[in-house]
Amino acid sequence: TSCASSASSTPTPLETTSSPKWEVEPAFAVGKKPAGCDYFSGRWVWDETAGPLYEESECPYIQPQLTCQAHGRPDRDYQFWRWQPHGCDLPSFNATLMLESLRGKRMMYVGDSLNRGQYVSMVCLVHRLIPNESAKSMETTGSLTVFTAADYNATIEFYWAPFLLESNSDDAVIHRVSDRIVRRGSINKHGRHWKGADVVVFNTYLWWMTGLKMKILQGSFDDEAKEIVEVSTEDAYRMAMRSMMRWARKNMDPRTTRVFFTSMSPTHAKSGDWGGEPGKNCYNETTPINNATYWGSDSRRSIMQVIGEEFGKSKYPVTLLNITQLSNYRKDAHTSIYKKQWSPLTAEQLANPVSYADCTHWCLPGLQDTWNELLFAKLFYP
Repeated sequence: TSCASSASSTPTPLETTSSPKWEVEPAFAVGKKPAGCDYFSGRWVWDETAGPLYEESECPYIQPQLTCQAHGRPDRDYQFWRWQPHGCDLPSFNATLMLESLRGKRMMYVGDSLNRGQYVSMVCLVHRLIPNESAKSMETTGSLTVFTAADYNATIEFYWAPFLLESNSDDAVIHRVSDRIVRRGSINKHGRHWKGADVVVFNTYLWWMTGLKMKILQGSFDDEAKEIVEVSTEDAYRMAMRSMMRWARKNMDPRTTRVFFTSMSPTHAKSGDWGGEPGKNCYNETTPINNATYWGSDSRRSIMQVIGEEFGKSKYPVTLLNITQLSNYRKDAHTSIYKKQWSPLTAEQLANPVSYADCTHWCLPGLQDTWNELLFAKLFYP
């Protein structure tokens, strides 16, 4: 099926399947969300008093691919939109509660560069509570980046695993692989590094979107003769979801730990989706989309359907952060051309900024802080 659909059709609702089945009181909870409140259904409200929760210039941990102001973005409007759920308010992010709750613990984000952005956002949200520079540090070794808050004996970590399963894109530095291959049943290759974490936030989506099929390796990457089968993207993705949930069930204790999954992060590469000028993209966009039923052609509904089905069957309480619809509205929040470029731009590119605008990643501070506000809400007020 084509993943493009008209903007007027209603997005796949996931509210019914996104509530985990708690048999025990969820770890970290300090209260409950208001009855009938769905944090993920709402609208963006302009609010100059609310944003941003930190300044780009005062958080030294943001990678240069996400520092839009430092790279010349002329407006700051994207920092002042606040997510307002219908029928209730989002709890205010409380950095003190976050850090105190992580005292003696490990919080880990596992996934791709979009999850890294959410990870860096969380570090930026809490690091100001540690004024002593020598009491905080960030170090990267291979696939693992660790922010340490020494006074709290706490770490907030990011682990690069764009498919969660073992793949040929696992090198944390050199991973721009066009012919992507994922190894079946291989989650423990990375999973051994996640054991012992108290809060885990998974994501995986973008890397599966190479076409309609995905290559799956049956044996090992070390085998001389490799047995590779091609399956639909949806079947491959379902395999990953089941592996993740099985891993959580075997390695996490729901009485003491929490597992989250961030749904797909939308892109805004086709301005025709929102009725913009044909051939354009997120470049120069400064306002959100205000059509409540908007759903971009780059967001595959069939993948949302797989998420809904697998989460509905999960034996382990994995909390879904359904950020897809609310992020679909934010064509204005991408890094666009305002970022460090991997390689020098050509004269042709410079003459046509649309050609090199990044409509996948998000400026910080910005949208991904809202993702963490939602994470905060689901962690403490499930």
